[in-house]
Amino acid sequence: MQKIIEAAWENRELLKDTNTQNVIREVIEQLDKGKLRVAEPKGNEWQVNEWVKKAVILYFPIQQMETMEAGPLEFHDKMKLKHNYAELGVRVVPHAVARYGAYLAKGVIMMPSYVNIGAYVDSGSMVDTWATVGSCAQIGKDVHLSGGVGIGGVLEPVQAAPVII
Repeated sequence: MQKIIEAAWENRELLKDTNTQNVIREVIEQLDKGKLRVAEPKGNEWQVNEWVKKAVILYFPIQQMETMEAGPLEFHDKMKLKHNYAELGVRVVPHAVARYGAYLAKGVIMMPSYVNIGAYVDSGSMVDTWATVGSCAQIGKDVHLSGGVGIGGVLEPVQAAPVII
């Protein structure tokens, strides 16, 4: 997957290729399930997986705008919303929103808040009222993100480490 992502990063014409699009979508699916991470602990250090960040960036141009409805709410975006919270063991209070491609571990609590694509929120953590977890931010176990806090995500430059708590 990494080779295909790197090739598409260098040559955006490859985004027209169905196989390239499928690989990009598979990376996002693996981020969504926590099987891949934008950054991961390696001993006492953190390794940034630049190619995964590139896949997140490349996901935007291959997605089409669509209208989604959630009860009386309407959204018009290129990104799907995360779903199946009960199955995931995640508590989500109304008006909390997480994008597909964000990982939420079992036991996460989302008060009215926002978690962006590529983010990783580990078990027992709370994203409190009006808090934002930016794209690719990495939140550890049992973290309480206070109400209104903004945890910046770092997609670009790709070599930069995302915010890690």
